[in-house]
Amino acid sequence: MTRRMLGRVFLGAAMAVGVAVPPAKALDLEEAKAKGWIGERRDGYVGVVGGAPAEAVALADQINNERRAVYTGVANNNGVPLPQVEALAGQKLIDRAAPGQFVMDAAGRWIRK
Repeated sequence: MTRRMLGRVFLGAAMAVGVAVPPAKALDLEEAKAKGWIGERRDGYVGVVGGAPAEAVALADQINNERRAVYTGVANNNGVPLPQVEALAGQKLIDRAAPGQFVMDAAGRWIRK
């Protein structure tokens, strides 16, 4: 499977994850990112930036569980290794992160985009 095809599959899956998250949460992902509590990691998951409240930690855990389920499905359906799907997703999510949001660099440090 080419990177382009995998990217299209991932984009559809990522949109499904976004739809699956209930809109009535006390804290949502975009709000947590805007507050600097959560950032995108290179492995396709979100991470908690230092000093985040427990609510943000719980949200990150939930988002990561949802993403892991989607990534596993994409990997299984396309016969590619899970780490490949995770890495591609991570790069796309970091590329799409808004200016001012935290992303993890190659050295594992949080930086503002």
